[in-house]
Parts: sequence; structure tokens; C-alpha cells
Amino acid sequence: MKVDAGVGLDLHKIPATVRDLEAFGYDGIRAAEMNHDPFFPLLLAAEHTTKVELITSIAVAFARSPMILANIGHDLNAYSKGRFTLGLGS
Repeated sequence: MKVDAGVGLDLHKIPATVRDLEAFGYDGIRAAEMNHDPFFPLLLAAEHTTKVELITSIAVAFARSPMILANIGHDLNAYSKGRFTLGLGS
């Protein structure tokens, strides 16, 4: 079984939060498209972790063009060394 956690809404607290979650043994970190774009918090998480999976637990599929969404996903996956999973919704 894998256990994930959300990053929270305060962008300034994300670095400390994700370091703690990784140290506590969580398998993944999620960000949903609610109050913020879900990709920026995961970029912060990628910067401050080395092992946990980074997941959009819903990125709105039609808010961006398919090309922009593909580029964002590709870049985040490359930057995180293969730890990104794109979850789409509408």
C-alpha cells in the first residue's frame, strides 16, 4: 500500500512540509487545482525532496492547451527525475 499526502495551500510552507513528509516515509505528494495551479507546488516539492512521487490529484484538463499541458508535465517529470504523475480531471 502507498500513502500520499497533500502539500497544503501555503506556498511558503511547502518546502518544510514536503521534507517532513518524505522523512516520515510518505510515498507521494499531491497537489490539486483548487486555490493554486497544481504544478508550482509540485515544482517546489521536487526541489526539496528526492524520493517521493509528485502527483497532480486533479489538474483541470481543458484549462490549458494540450501542448502546454504536455510541456509542463514533461518538464516537471524531467526536473524531478521521473517522479511526476499527471492526474487530469474536468
